[in-house]
Amino acid sequence: MVLGQETHRAGPLKQKNKSHKTGRHRSKGQIDNVMKGRANVKVLSKHMRKQQKKADRRNQAIQRRKKHREELLTHKRSIGGKDTAPHLVLVVSLHTELDAQKVLQKLIGCEDENQLHEGSKDGIFNVSVTKFKQRFTFVLPPANLSAILDTAKVADSVLGLMPPTEAWDDWGELCLSCLFAQGLPTTTITTQGLADVPAKKRNEIRKALNKAVERRFPDSKFFSCDSDQEARACYDISAIRRLNPSSGGNPDLTCWWRGPSLSLMKTESVGTLKVTGFLRGPPLSVNGLVHLTGLGDFQMQQIDASPDLCPLLQQTKTKTAKKEAARMEEGDAVSLQMEEDITVLEKVDASRQESLETEAVVDPMEGEQTWPTQEELEAADASNEEKESVVKKVPKGTSDYQAMWIIESDQEEGSGDEDDDDDDDDDDDEMAAQDVDTDDDDTASVAKTDNMETMSITSEIKANYDVHFDEETELEMLKKYREERENEAFPDEVDTPMDDRGLKSFRTSPWDCKENLPMDYSRIFQFQDFNRAKKKALSKAPEGFAEHGNCITVHIANVPKSLIDNHPNGHPLIMSGLLAHEQKMSVMHFAIKRHFTSEEPIKSKERLIFQVGYRRFSACPIFSEHTVGNRQKYERFLPKDTSVVVATVYAPICFPPSSVLVFKENSSGLHALVATGTTLGSNPDRIVVKRAVLSGHPFKIINRTAVVRYMFFNREDILWFKPVELRTKWGRRGHIKEPLGTHGHMKCIFDGNLKSQDTILMNLYKRMYPKWTFDPTGVSSLQITPENLPTAANKDLEMDE
Repeated sequence: MVLGQETHRAGPLKQKNKSHKTGRHRSKGQIDNVMKGRANVKVLSKHMRKQQKKADRRNQAIQRRKKHREELLTHKRSIGGKDTAPHLVLVVSLHTELDAQKVLQKLIGCEDENQLHEGSKDGIFNVSVTKFKQRFTFVLPPANLSAILDTAKVADSVLGLMPPTEAWDDWGELCLSCLFAQGLPTTTITTQGLADVPAKKRNEIRKALNKAVERRFPDSKFFSCDSDQEARACYDISAIRRLNPSSGGNPDLTCWWRGPSLSLMKTESVGTLKVTGFLRGPPLSVNGLVHLTGLGDFQMQQIDASPDLCPLLQQTKTKTAKKEAARMEEGDAVSLQMEEDITVLEKVDASRQESLETEAVVDPMEGEQTWPTQEELEAADASNEEKESVVKKVPKGTSDYQAMWIIESDQEEGSGDEDDDDDDDDDDDEMAAQDVDTDDDDTASVAKTDNMETMSITSEIKANYDVHFDEETELEMLKKYREERENEAFPDEVDTPMDDRGLKSFRTSPWDCKENLPMDYSRIFQFQDFNRAKKKALSKAPEGFAEHGNCITVHIANVPKSLIDNHPNGHPLIMSGLLAHEQKMSVMHFAIKRHFTSEEPIKSKERLIFQVGYRRFSACPIFSEHTVGNRQKYERFLPKDTSVVVATVYAPICFPPSSVLVFKENSSGLHALVATGTTLGSNPDRIVVKRAVLSGHPFKIINRTAVVRYMFFNREDILWFKPVELRTKWGRRGHIKEPLGTHGHMKCIFDGNLKSQDTILMNLYKRMYPKWTFDPTGVSSLQITPENLPTAANKDLEMDE
């Protein structure tokens, strides 16, 4: 720059950019310049948590995934291990022509070191696989749908067996449909007999089977089990050992149980039942309650520690170890250990034991009157026993019963004492008449005395008069007499329903949910907040000495012998621990959808069989729409389309989510699947409203005014339903102005001109309640086998194929 030279100055045409407006607060850059790197400790920690760098966030996500993967692998490896319960595998034959026993023997005998332990009976096979250091319990239930579903609730995985000719038949399709609706554990599909197929067709058949399996199980493939090498591959590769195990029921809600041995200690009709098996799920407390599927709820007496039914034998080469293994295989050591090493883990504490109370006890006479004392009752009984003899003059031939109804002349005269104040003229006339007729009265009295006799009648109130009195029969006869008289007076006439009400808006009109409740509502339990009660019941840590994986024996008290005698042979016995309030009755709601194999109409209040979680019971539900709002419309039939409806019944409380299967018993005693769904919860305040529509026809029309007839037939009904809004099929709205005459004609006003071909309608609503038809032991097992498979299901499946 030359000394003394002037600097450049911007002219008026220079571009000037607008500065960034940070508002009333300082920008981040200004704050950083002022603070010069200094930061408060609280602000620093807050920024480190919420404003981490991208690399730090990615690193934390990787660490979380790694931790979750390690926990999952640890859980997988622990299943079937030494300190846990054996891996429970349900074996299901998906075809009636397949020999499942043969396939199972191939799986068990594929390794020489596999040990089949004692107690392997009734379709239960305890196997120790030394190579993998794991234990397996293969359960092959009988060909009964209820046995398969009950076992699937506690199974860790399912092994489906199918022939090489086709994937599965109608029986297999029904089993898979029910298992999917209930909750299917991890499944592996195995086939046997593929080696017998000609080599040219083997690849084609394998592709067809793979396609069928992928349609039902997209993430699975089937395995062949023809040789020992392929059977070992099933252990090593398939879901029997490696895939993530799951449970078809609710393992977090209940202690699922498998009891292979039963014994009734007493010879009376009610005794103690001993169940031995492995505990799966949370710890079990002896002071709680247990539920036996198909049998009911019971209390426990004590819990014993039993020896392991499926010990894991280590691989050794010494002669002593081999001899010990042989003894273990024969069952000698197990039987000795069972006799000597049984220890009591926990005994019941009567002060802490849960009650079996299922219904609320309410006295209907409470607050109505004072109950008499014992002295007053004794005095009343003594007065009833007192006897009084009365001497009467009665006509000859009169019986004792007829003599009690004869009133003597003295009593008749006594009853006229009030007429002594009559006029004197009347008295004089009577006296005169008596003087004239004196002779006639004397002759009449003599004749009367000859036809009369004296009888001593004992008047008493018999204490046993009502011994043979049947109140129900008396009320039924009274009802029939009234109906007969009503039919004679008003033949074939039906009254307009007076207990129904009209609503201006079905959605917004008020309706008190506590109004006119039935007596059955006094027997149920209700929560102030059902979701809060569910959260509290699930979060409560179970207390008990029996922990997951222990082999224990549970003593169940007061079990009727008839229930055990009627229990089907070979059917698995499932015992589950109950959470708080699960034994109490309430109004339960289930969201169900009709199954595609059901064709017969299902009407509301028709008896159905429900399998909810671990429970199986029968009841008569009412159906309603599954919509948002405080009231739902009553459905007379279960719809045949895919819409979801709500079934409402009186049943024990069951916390969602729990799967629901609905069956119906036919006239022949067989059962068919009609609907599937899930549990909504308990809510006695849910209003189910039934709609009834009264129709009428316009008689005279003058613009917006019309005379309507055939809706009512008397003046009183019109005045009663006058506040209810009217509507027409063509969309008009109106109301009743006044009745005309006494035969049911009425003048109505509408919001527009009415057409002569239109129809006037009035909507009436009535709240519906379920009936107390709960039967916990009515159905111990479902009568669905391959031999009696419903024909409707076969037709639908053929059409679907």
